[in-house]
Amino acid sequence: MKIVTLIKKLTASGATAGLCCLTMANLAYADNNNNNPTDPGVRSGSADAGNMLPGLTTDQSNAFVIAQTTFGEVDSVSGTLPGETGSGLGPSFNLNSCAGCHVFPSIGGSSPFTNPQIRVATLDGAHNVIPSFISATGPVREARFKLNPDGSPDGGVHDLFVITGRSDAPAGFALQQTDFASQVSAHNVIFRIPSPTFGDGLIEMIPDRTISDNKLSNTSQKSALGIAGTQNRSGNDGTVTRFGWKAQNKSLLMFASEAYNVEQGVTNDLFPNPRETGGFATPTAFPEDTVDLATGGISDIENFMIFMRLLDAPQQRIPTGISATSVANGQNNFNTVGCVLCHSTSMKTGPCSVAALSNKDVFLFSDLLIHHMGPGLADGVSQGGAAGDQFRSAPLWGLGQRIFLLHDGRTTNLITAIEDHASNANSTYPASEANKVVQNYNNLSSSQQQDLLNFLRSL
Repeated sequence: MKIVTLIKKLTASGATAGLCCLTMANLAYADNNNNNPTDPGVRSGSADAGNMLPGLTTDQSNAFVIAQTTFGEVDSVSGTLPGETGSGLGPSFNLNSCAGCHVFPSIGGSSPFTNPQIRVATLDGAHNVIPSFISATGPVREARFKLNPDGSPDGGVHDLFVITGRSDAPAGFALQQTDFASQVSAHNVIFRIPSPTFGDGLIEMIPDRTISDNKLSNTSQKSALGIAGTQNRSGNDGTVTRFGWKAQNKSLLMFASEAYNVEQGVTNDLFPNPRETGGFATPTAFPEDTVDLATGGISDIENFMIFMRLLDAPQQRIPTGISATSVANGQNNFNTVGCVLCHSTSMKTGPCSVAALSNKDVFLFSDLLIHHMGPGLADGVSQGGAAGDQFRSAPLWGLGQRIFLLHDGRTTNLITAIEDHASNANSTYPASEANKVVQNYNNLSSSQQQDLLNFLRSL
């Protein structure tokens, strides 16, 4: 059952009506179920994501196919190694392909069950040691340092690996891998995992005004629960930024270009200069990825953008062994406890030159705002207008087939992820805006909690 169909049925039955702020007494239901709720786990079966948007023209469909191939291309330093035909990798990097990070449950998604960073660390003779926070069964991760050696804020990505020792590295190249052990010991490292890109073109086309109007909806309920939230905005034109864990990036082109430079070390037309953290010795001129002025051929970053922009939203499906009634009740509980006040069910795109993106309902389950999440989730990194404890309400569509949860992939369990949304204030950060919502969730009966979890794994 698709999201639209389910919501229509719930609306007809009155299940989604009244996003009222219930008191704790209202939520203290009798618990007649002695079984503890459990996360149903990653939904099995077919990948319910990864297709192109419906309604594309023939030219748009062809462009999507080409862009998808580029998104899956594996980079090497030289571009001449078998199976590694992309060029420009390094000098430092986290992985060698966009689709390496964004691969589950299909290309464009997030971390797979087996971490590809283990293999790429020593691929083609590279001399890298696996950092302690990377494991074969853990999530793909990038590492950011909170502070510079002089105590000033850092917040930037420090790549895990270097090309030193690779068969296609420049002669005599000897850049040393970052000493992560000492930074971990000093508690100076925080982590991020890849965010899924499904439906990102729809998110990109939601007007700023729609996001702002949604922020001003249900104000009394939000206020009673301590929920605020604000837009992260571009420092240049003041428009709402919306991509990344802290909603720090404005557009898919910016998102792709930054990732290409940071994650694979490939300079490009938006980020034409090599990073100081990766050294400067590479065998090619900068930018390595650029528009071909002789032929008019588009660049990799433009293909990445096209792929993400034309990638359809993930589809909802009732997991095997779970009833549609449980999922419907779970969405009602999701709304009643207040989850929906940050994870807004839907917004709508505005007019767009791509008809498949124009004036569409977007069932993303996010308000695209940044919220104070308290010291428990705080990572101490500021990006744009987002402080060290502020994060974007992650879109929940596709959650049923997501393995690793929260910004750093610290858990695979939905219950843990929900509970970790709660955090009391300390001397550095205010209390989490989700505290009362988590309290409401904890006051549901076991069966009601189970229904809510079942609903989340249907998304």
